[in-house]
Amino acid sequence: MLDEKPSQIRTYQTIQSVSGPLVFVKNTKDISYGEIVEVTTPTGERRTGQVLEAAEDMVVVQIFEGTQGLDTNKASVRFLGETLKLDVSADMIGRVFSGSGKIIDGGPSIFAEDRIDIIGAPINPYAREYPREFIQTGISSIDGLNTLIRGQKLPLFSGSGLPHNRVAAQIARQAKVIGKEEEFAVVFAAMGITAEEARFFRTEFEKTGALSKVVLFLNLADQPAVERLVTPRVALTAAEYLAYEYDYHVLVILTDMTLYCEALREISAAREEVPGRRGYPGYLYTDLATIYERAGRIQGRKGTITQIPILSMPADDLTHPIPDLSGYITEGQLIVDRNLHRKGIYPPIDPLPSLSRLMREGIGFGMTHASHKEVADELYRAYSEGRSLRELAAVVGEESLSPQDRKYLVFADRFEHEFLNQGYYEDRSIFETLDIGWNLLADLSSEPERDLKRISPKMIKMYHPKYRKGKPLAFEDPKP
Repeated sequence: MLDEKPSQIRTYQTIQSVSGPLVFVKNTKDISYGEIVEVTTPTGERRTGQVLEAAEDMVVVQIFEGTQGLDTNKASVRFLGETLKLDVSADMIGRVFSGSGKIIDGGPSIFAEDRIDIIGAPINPYAREYPREFIQTGISSIDGLNTLIRGQKLPLFSGSGLPHNRVAAQIARQAKVIGKEEEFAVVFAAMGITAEEARFFRTEFEKTGALSKVVLFLNLADQPAVERLVTPRVALTAAEYLAYEYDYHVLVILTDMTLYCEALREISAAREEVPGRRGYPGYLYTDLATIYERAGRIQGRKGTITQIPILSMPADDLTHPIPDLSGYITEGQLIVDRNLHRKGIYPPIDPLPSLSRLMREGIGFGMTHASHKEVADELYRAYSEGRSLRELAAVVGEESLSPQDRKYLVFADRFEHEFLNQGYYEDRSIFETLDIGWNLLADLSSEPERDLKRISPKMIKMYHPKYRKGKPLAFEDPKP
């Protein structure tokens, strides 16, 4: 509920016009940008809105519940004198909310411990700590080759029809901190999804028990587009409260940021703003940055916020404004590949164009395993070699290749089906992932010291299966 302050509440019946989700109110005075509005229809229905633009005597209000059936002559507009805030509590974990933060799971109301502005407080760059430490997702293509680090922003770029929602649900279900007992939570915000997708997420988290560590925000496709503009900010507000007040390590998953940007373009067009690239507003980069930059670590605070925004690229176009601008703000990208998906590989994350710029900050001895970096480099090199030889074999024929080249072709196939491919409910530890990698490399060459070009002889002597003799990798393995 809003704490209304009578001295600041002003009511007008001067609606000039309605355009899409926007209401234009004239003859206003002392109205603030971002102020919360309550519109009352002649039938007594109340709809919530927010001031989008405030001029000297004209205010533009966006209505969250839509403007359908709104009578411009009889409806009244109340300006409540405060910005949009979210009631927050540790009891939010395990609950389901609408995109604007209202409880929709049929459970009891939550006792609010605080009310926080959803815009969030800017973080002083000097107060930021560098992202470090490993978050295990249980997915080999991420943990082994493009590792997610606490405080990082690592988007997932996908295409239409690809299983990015399943990947997101699997990450939310399996993500954890290893090596020590620490509070971990997932804030999952879905924007513009269908009722079927919403049912999938709720059912998935409930039946696996993952909902006990998830705060779920759902904005459906048939709900007003303007609600999508507040959904990621509402989710991040909840994440910041859990991280900085209760010391949780919070993973925030935002899907689908493309639908968020489409809503932003729709509102921009309704406001008759000058369009930028492909009709998106010129401030798209700045707007995305206000969301992505709320991830990170702060000095003196134990809790952290890590983000995985999910973007469905129109026509699989990496140069589209949304993935293009997101790439400038974030620290890498995970690419969901259509060719791998056609082969039946799940999750179809292609490691070659994917990148985690902060990977080396959270792996190695004491965090994952001493051999992690060198094994990842060698797997990347060998798979890249195998992919290149596939193209060559398509031209000259496989029989024209050398015996070693044919081994790389076999390696590429095995890498895709044994390392990248895994079950939807298969939760691999980082040690299982690295064991698979070591075994693939062991089968690539009988002389590892000569043929494994990116792994040192010392590391080979300690961890290569030839010398390990069946002993599994472990967190406490000695430092080489």
